[in-house]
Amino acid sequence: MKKISFLITIFITTFITAQESSQNKSDFDFGNGVSLSFEDGDYNFSINGYIKPTYVYNEMTSIVDGGTINEFNRQFKSKNSVLEISGNAKKEKVSFSIRMDYSLSNPLLEAWVGYHPSKSINVYFGQKNSFLNNREMIFNEDILQFTDRSLLSQNHTNSYGQEFGLFIETTFGEEFILSPKFAVTSGDGRNSFGEDSRDSDLGGVKFGARLDLYPFGNFSKGNEGSVDLVGEQKLIMELGFAYSKNIGTSHRTGNGHGDIMFYDADGNNNLPDYEKIFIDLLLKYKGFSFLAEYADAAASGLNETYTDTFNLLIKDWNEMEEVNSNSSKILNNNMLKKLSSIIKSLDIETNEKNNLIFDFELQLSKADSEEINKKIMFIKRKISELEDESNQFQNNLEFFSSSSSENPLFKNVSSKIDSINEKIEFWKARLRKVKSA
Repeated sequence: MKKISFLITIFITTFITAQESSQNKSDFDFGNGVSLSFEDGDYNFSINGYIKPTYVYNEMTSIVDGGTINEFNRQFKSKNSVLEISGNAKKEKVSFSIRMDYSLSNPLLEAWVGYHPSKSINVYFGQKNSFLNNREMIFNEDILQFTDRSLLSQNHTNSYGQEFGLFIETTFGEEFILSPKFAVTSGDGRNSFGEDSRDSDLGGVKFGARLDLYPFGNFSKGNEGSVDLVGEQKLIMELGFAYSKNIGTSHRTGNGHGDIMFYDADGNNNLPDYEKIFIDLLLKYKGFSFLAEYADAAASGLNETYTDTFNLLIKDWNEMEEVNSNSSKILNNNMLKKLSSIIKSLDIETNEKNNLIFDFELQLSKADSEEINKKIMFIKRKISELEDESNQFQNNLEFFSSSSSENPLFKNVSSKIDSINEKIEFWKARLRKVKSA
């Protein structure tokens, strides 16, 4: 028994001594997740995340022949379900982060490694939240001031703001702080890794820079978002300028790929360059916060470009050597039949298919003034017939008293008038197209 007690005492003493010589700590902080620290803080590892629950309620009233139908839609979902795993090695001056949002079909948001040669210089490579966007887009979803991004963010960036590339961040000064940042990215937004991936790059690279000025010092630690959660005891101001140029973009805001395509006269990709400028101001003082942003964007290289290969086909067809008028009409009709067959096989709405077929028919016949005049006369006659029909139904409504609005017959006539008026607007829009051809 004495021997056992002696061995236990030695074991406990050795364990305590080992703990004192090299402290390994673990901690849980609500809002910051689980953190692990090894070798007196030389190596750190953390797991954290957040869930953003959302309740959606929609009510829609539809008018039908038999009356009205009220439709309700209630939905409870997670708008964001984010998990982040990060760590750093102080001696080796490296760090990493993997951030995922499991409410998305493609959950990967960030995956990067960082190198920190000094306190004022940080270099990152991988997929990361880009500082080339406006100030609000630099903040994660959990520290936004409102439940959703602003209209400026939605129209000039996109829902995420991550890009794949090389990011360099520097900081100079203590009282008056300058923070220049530079980046070269794929220019194709989130989850785009090259031609061999399932989600291939399009166009060239995107490069840009951001300069942030802090004339009264930096924000308190953990208070970098748009809201003054800490309550800064003195006025803190950030003034930022960002510029970027995307060489060959296929996205309406230059932060994605494959949404739009442009072609030259030979049918080759001819993507425009896209430049953006952002200016932002963020103020915080004792719980008060103010964020103002300005954005300007412009595309270049849009001359002699085409939005789809169908238009290129029409262009080449119209530039072919002329033949006699009868043969030309036969060829055009055959061409339209082929195009119509292709369009009808596309997975798009029926109305969109009909509009495409009409546009191509108009393109094929715009050189034939006689054919254009026939179309104008046909559409005018169609509009006149519909207007006469609408007037007839309007006269029928006069037989109902003002108290008969709930009468099923009255509702039926009103519904028919609305339907006819929609057709009239449809044909008027086509008439304007034909006249402008």
